[in-house]
Amino acid sequence: MKKMTTFELCISAFFAALTAVLAQIAIPIGPVPITLGSFAVLLSGVLLGAKSGTVSQIVYVLLGAVGVPVFASFKAGVGVLAGPTGGYIAGYILAAWIAGFIAGRFGNKIYVLLLAAFAGYLVYTAAGTFWYMFSTGTGLSETLMVCVIPFLPGDAIKIVLAAALAHQLRPVLQNRYLAKSVKSAEK
Repeated sequence: MKKMTTFELCISAFFAALTAVLAQIAIPIGPVPITLGSFAVLLSGVLLGAKSGTVSQIVYVLLGAVGVPVFASFKAGVGVLAGPTGGYIAGYILAAWIAGFIAGRFGNKIYVLLLAAFAGYLVYTAAGTFWYMFSTGTGLSETLMVCVIPFLPGDAIKIVLAAALAHQLRPVLQNRYLAKSVKSAEK
């Protein structure tokens, strides 16, 4: 695996922090709160790509696991990951990877970024839904009514915003990478 550049490390750290901050913008509507953290996850994948997006979410999850209060409502610890909502949080890692993989493989077309963000959404939603069912002993239909259905309108907005924002920012980041590599080659 190729080493990450300083820029990639910094942008990954920024997105870990962004996820932590946006996770605090939460509306507690039941056992699973509505947060903007999932928006940061989708954006990290479609904007940064598979490697940096995944690293950002690994850092976010590890920070929370070791006790830094980065999860929704300033929660932290392995207990949160083992609790009913832990599957969503753990699913963020794979969601960022799959969204980043699709966006990186198929380009900056808006429909590709929408598909990539939607795939990331499906990954963390599936992981969270199955973990919620397992950890609470709740059936599928009840879990869907509590954990998925109420979130669909907001999740659709997050998917569209992440794709639209990435569509605008990806060329800027690519220029940043290119400018850095050109400067290195000139030395």
